[in-house]
Amino acid sequence: MFGLVPYRKISTPASSSIFREMEELERRFFGDSFSSLFKSEGMSGFRTDISDKGDSYLLEADLPGFDKDSIHIDLSDDTLTISAERHSEHEDEDKKAGYVCCERSYGQYQRSFDVSGIDKDGIKAKYTDGVLSLTLPKVPEVQPAVKRLAIE
Repeated sequence: MFGLVPYRKISTPASSSIFREMEELERRFFGDSFSSLFKSEGMSGFRTDISDKGDSYLLEADLPGFDKDSIHIDLSDDTLTISAERHSEHEDEDKKAGYVCCERSYGQYQRSFDVSGIDKDGIKAKYTDGVLSLTLPKVPEVQPAVKRLAIE
């Protein structure tokens, strides 16, 4: 029922300033979509679980450290897209000097899901303790009407 469209992370922290500068140069020259093709899978995105609850699906996405206001859920035709953005203080040049080590990831994350067969008006979202939960009600199957004919 669900088809995953690969997600992409627009930016990742680099291990040194030279790599960060090269990544920024690449992003300015080629654009975000080109540079995201070369990101490692190990550092990107967020994980989701999807379970079948009978009359609905439950999608749970791990988004720890994100503010509720920085998470967006968009629905376009049969595609549901979850995007989230997180900033770090070490992106700010004035605050960067105080850091000895920066391992937490920051940037924009996005995943898209095929929601054909879902009652789009009934989708509900909740964000608690770093987990985004979406209840995706299934469109009820229409049973064909059976009509018995009398024999003359």
